[in-house]
Amino acid sequence: MTPVPHRSHTDDLLSFIRASPSPYHAVASAAQRLEKAGFRELRGTDDWTGTTGGSFVVRGGALIAWYAPEGTPCHTPFRIIGTHTDSPNLRIKPTPDTGSAGWRQIAVEIYGGVPLNTWLDRDLGISGRLALRGPGGTTESRLVQIDEPLLRVPQLAIHLDRSVNDGLALDRQRHIAPVWSLGAAEEGALLRRVAAAAEADPDEVLGWDLMLHDIQPPGYLGAEKEFLVASRLDNLVSVHAGVTALAGAAGAAGEPAYIPVLAAFDHEEVGSGSDTGAQSPLLERVLSRSVTARGGSPEDWSRALAGAFCVSADMAHAVHPNYAERHDPDHRPLPNGGPTVKVNANQRYATDSTGIAVFASACERAGAPWQPFVSNNAMPCGTSIGPLTAARLGVQTVDVGVPGLSMHSARELCGADDPGHLAAILGAFVTSD
Repeated sequence: MTPVPHRSHTDDLLSFIRASPSPYHAVASAAQRLEKAGFRELRGTDDWTGTTGGSFVVRGGALIAWYAPEGTPCHTPFRIIGTHTDSPNLRIKPTPDTGSAGWRQIAVEIYGGVPLNTWLDRDLGISGRLALRGPGGTTESRLVQIDEPLLRVPQLAIHLDRSVNDGLALDRQRHIAPVWSLGAAEEGALLRRVAAAAEADPDEVLGWDLMLHDIQPPGYLGAEKEFLVASRLDNLVSVHAGVTALAGAAGAAGEPAYIPVLAAFDHEEVGSGSDTGAQSPLLERVLSRSVTARGGSPEDWSRALAGAFCVSADMAHAVHPNYAERHDPDHRPLPNGGPTVKVNANQRYATDSTGIAVFASACERAGAPWQPFVSNNAMPCGTSIGPLTAARLGVQTVDVGVPGLSMHSARELCGADDPGHLAAILGAFVTSD
């Protein structure tokens, strides 16, 4: 087997993905790694006065983290890594217990742009969080993760639908309730099962944010194991790389030229329009407060923001060998060729020439390759949190991402080298002049 330069990083990424089946688990996994690197959690109701060093704030499925050692000037500009924790999937409805023809099923809702055929005939578990009744009218949030083959969305046999191969689209309105047992629908059955997994009393559960996930573990693929295959590569590859870069920056000696920041938002796959999304004031408020807490003035905040720069890291499209005509003929990224820099003249990506220069310089310092990406003019172009961050904060932004296949599928593919390349580049971006 050919040695993979970043195999240890990718091995660690596999562990991160296994532990992160939902945005809430991804945040918990990131927070745990940051705490090991010396970061500490700050709550919104805490007094942040005098806070220095590594800090992070958690809100649901979002995390904002930064590193400002003691003595760092309050006007020091930010270097922001923007990512998102959510992935397209199937989410459980508030009244979940349903069934048909003697089968017990659960009701789900489609979240984001899901290629529904990829979820058929897969062994599915349940993950997310429960909101529990606490003492004195308080509530607490508890994570739950059931990595068991509990549910399945069964495909109709070809004998009963001879036209199944005429098209891959699945009716979005019907036939997606997974089966999980035999018998009539039993109110509260799912809640009892999930509450038991979370070691909670079903009567304590006041609400939930639950979703399904493919329990097949991530792994390597290919003749020389040169590919990585997993659920939720979009966008846990970038979240993990951002955590790695931030933890590395915390170990750097001397006064930093920049304050490194990781912004891991939720709800990117549905437009980022929530209190934990990139359209919210979350990042702006946290960073502004971090300046004030260190004794900074409004002028310091304005200077820190004026000198700031953001790399928005999200997955990108590698050229598909069976559908090469869907890609721009002169921009065809391949796995293990390094992250792509995404360009769109209509500002679906926030990249411009100066942003390319900043990222290319970081690639040179990291000794890592990169590739340009432009969508085919005849195909609608996707977007990411880059333009939202740029518009919200007025911060110069470049959109980048690891190229892969099967984006938004229940199981995606990318090069085994590229996650490590991205982490090294982001590390150079947040620590170098």
